[in-house]
Amino acid sequence: MSEIAEEDVTNFIVSLQRRSSSLVTPFLELPMPWFGLDIGGTLTKLVYFEPTDGNDYFESEEERISGRMIQRYLTANKAYGDSGIRDEHLELNNVTVDEREGTIHFIRFPTEHMPIFISLVKEKGFTLMSSTVCATGGGAVKYAKDAEMELRMQLHKSDELESLIKGIEYVAASNSDECYYYEDPLDDEKCRKVTWRWSKGCCASKHIDHSLQSQDGLQYPYIVVNIGSGVSVMAVHDQNDFKRISGSSIGGGFFQGLCCLLCGCESFDEAIILASKGNNKNVDKLVKDIYGKGYDNVGLPEDTVAASFGKLSNREECEKATRADLAHSALVTTTNNIGSVALNAANHCGIDRIVFVGNFLRVNPIAARLLSNAMDFWSRGTKKALFLQHEGYFGSVGCLEELVAVTEMRRKQREDSLSQSSNSSSSPM
Repeated sequence: MSEIAEEDVTNFIVSLQRRSSSLVTPFLELPMPWFGLDIGGTLTKLVYFEPTDGNDYFESEEERISGRMIQRYLTANKAYGDSGIRDEHLELNNVTVDEREGTIHFIRFPTEHMPIFISLVKEKGFTLMSSTVCATGGGAVKYAKDAEMELRMQLHKSDELESLIKGIEYVAASNSDECYYYEDPLDDEKCRKVTWRWSKGCCASKHIDHSLQSQDGLQYPYIVVNIGSGVSVMAVHDQNDFKRISGSSIGGGFFQGLCCLLCGCESFDEAIILASKGNNKNVDKLVKDIYGKGYDNVGLPEDTVAASFGKLSNREECEKATRADLAHSALVTTTNNIGSVALNAANHCGIDRIVFVGNFLRVNPIAARLLSNAMDFWSRGTKKALFLQHEGYFGSVGCLEELVAVTEMRRKQREDSLSQSSNSSSSPM
């Protein structure tokens, strides 16, 4: 990519700022760049679509300079500031959005740094061409005023569950290796990931060739367990037929909060690393601690957790427990609860396929393996826990698709308005 002269950049920003006469200018076409934003309680997820089909999508020299500035900044870096990260290993190549072929990039940063993100966006002039970004999550409401005031743009609020399902089905239809499960999840030597093919019946995007999709895999209906700060459970019967049926407050926020309180952890990543080094059996009271063996009459093996943190009531046991043991117990407690809630919801709806998503699973294979074991235990081996490679990014991908839909709607409204105006002016007096 050739360099852009500093003078061109300065003139471009000054020119666009001069043209920005109103606080929020409604957009009718779909200008570049295309972003989708999911502002969660803990983590913000941003996706950026970069066209690679070679077609000239700029209508002016100003747009060309802007597009190249944004493309160079976002794709040349893997980190932005102190906390922004681009997950390069997750990028999706040769995908189609609104009949354009390109690459989707995945970026994340802590939601508490949203003010810093807004300042960066303003400094780089990223929103001077586009007046609207589709966003979901609680932060889409919380930070809406700041976006309008500071960036002269509107956050179009997308329904959180709808964005999630749209994103899951689009990504799964675009990436044949998206879905997987664990075999022998608690055996460090035998444990392995196994790809689980998504069925062609689940392709939500009109741009995906359904004939290329295999028949096996995650077909309708299925259960989605979204694990973020809390937990939401959805039953999906069709791409437009889904509802939230259950949930729990014991999710990623619960785990991180316990680790901060009990272990002095300052971040989620630190808590996960610490948990991977511990042994919950030094903290949790097991069935064998009560019965001296397994409770065979009700199918409880001796290593089953009977009481989370149950050994800490004994001072001697409490003094022996390490920080890592406490963190591991907090993780086992969280995953066991999530597995139980998920299975109860699936049994209530008569659905066998259960897929787990959300940022709780990011850089967290130990939690995924524990969930796999919990699902196998609670279902007596009749159900598998299924996982997706892009974990917590589905809401933001759904917003990218929503941006296309909103633009089409506004374009149609404009065409209808022009048509009515033309008919009115041509009518005889």
